[in-house]
Amino acid sequence: MPTEQCLPDSLLVPFTPGSVWLAGAGPGDPGLLTLLALQGLRQADVIVHDALVGERILELASRTARLEFAGKRGGRPSAHQDDITGRLIELAKEGHRVLRLKGGDPFVFGRGGEEAQALAEEGIPFRIVPGITAGIAGPAYAGIPATHRSANQAVILATGHSLGGGPDWRALAATGAPLILYMAWKALPAIAAELTAGGLAPDTPVGVVTEATTPNQKTLVTSLGSCVADLAASGLEPPAIIVIGEVVRLRPALDWLPRHG
Repeated sequence: MPTEQCLPDSLLVPFTPGSVWLAGAGPGDPGLLTLLALQGLRQADVIVHDALVGERILELASRTARLEFAGKRGGRPSAHQDDITGRLIELAKEGHRVLRLKGGDPFVFGRGGEEAQALAEEGIPFRIVPGITAGIAGPAYAGIPATHRSANQAVILATGHSLGGGPDWRALAATGAPLILYMAWKALPAIAAELTAGGLAPDTPVGVVTEATTPNQKTLVTSLGSCVADLAASGLEPPAIIVIGEVVRLRPALDWLPRHG
């Protein structure tokens, strides 16, 4: 049923031809879509989507919408960011209603800010549609809270795909705050070594969540000292969200989807 038939008029937001919505699709579960993201799916003429946007979400698109894949995955052939941004501009100038659909949230390691800047420079109207980032929802579905009064009052979200230009891991270790890592699979050996050198104990708990919030979600609980070997032996595959910190110890009590690992 079209979204406009499901919502009261006060919640309907028109999608203007010649504009772009930069929307987050959440981590995978269609139930975590925002109402605005769903309206975008139902109204868009063209949907430019990432590899992390699942089929169950794309099935909610209008039957007349054209889907264009613009996924980026490490180690595989991927679209260049400049080409993706250029395509959004081209489609909007042709008068289409363009939905740029990303996994998670467009402003959390999603390069949504870069795309919005480019659209602004071209004078193209755009709307930011926040989504639920995988770094929060993935661990939540695995029973790992981002914060808990007994464990922490701060949390750090970091990306691990670029050690050379990435964060100072030793400094992050010194904060004592749990780390929620995106795109850190390949760099985990180096990251774990740096965190240990920064003062984190080898028995610091680590949780690895793959295919978060989907029926195929799996969770590995290990420790900083053994996470590299345990992950290699697990048979799991990226992408994954990796949580390092005391909040992981809460999983046995808080895991509300035990069938998922």
